[in-house]
Amino acid sequence: MYLNDFYTEQNKTIIVSPAQASRFAKEVADDFNPLHNPESKRFCVPGDLLFALSLHKLGLAQSMRFNYTGMVGKDLPLVFPSEMGDRMTIQDQNEKVYLEIEKKGEISQDQALIEAFSKAYVAFSGHSFPHLLVPLMEQNNVMINPEKPMVIYDSMLVEFSDLNAHHPILKLTETTLEMNGKRGQVKIAFDTYDGDRKIGHGYKTMLLSGLRDYEQEAIDDLIKQYENAKLAYRQTA
Repeated sequence: MYLNDFYTEQNKTIIVSPAQASRFAKEVADDFNPLHNPESKRFCVPGDLLFALSLHKLGLAQSMRFNYTGMVGKDLPLVFPSEMGDRMTIQDQNEKVYLEIEKKGEISQDQALIEAFSKAYVAFSGHSFPHLLVPLMEQNNVMINPEKPMVIYDSMLVEFSDLNAHHPILKLTETTLEMNGKRGQVKIAFDTYDGDRKIGHGYKTMLLSGLRDYEQEAIDDLIKQYENAKLAYRQTA
């Protein structure tokens, strides 16, 4: 399983180190959000990694809703459910909840399908910035704080009409941004296909904070910093 290098199991808990989280973000999701850098004071484990681990440990259901309720910090032991249920949580040993999961419908334990969909979703999700977020911010004449860019997972939903698939791919259908003062919620919707056959749909939402008036020069600098971080990592990896 491709996730084996990105977590360790210890005393019936799952632990993701900063180095593992950073490698997953950069090498699997192609996501260079500074929140996932090991040295970041606000470091957190990527939401996409928590999602992928959930599918790996529990399976893939016809309908799964994920609600992110907290940011997972460095080397935090997490307790995963022992099996798929209608309502589940991922929490720490003090019972603080970081992810709520609801499922409906049939369940697949086909690890080939689970891995293929997990990889397809993570690759799709990891390209939110700058490809999707910047056009949305420009259209709405707002932007995140370029000094302390804060973009975090809020929720996601995946639904399937057919779990008998082999090569799932995701195709973008819609992006929206709803604002409330200096905060905003981005929704990115997609359809899921197996070849030419549509087999499902879903969306993810993210929270933006510190919104202010859009400035193209500041956004250009932020994109340049992002691309330079990506280039520097690839040259040293």
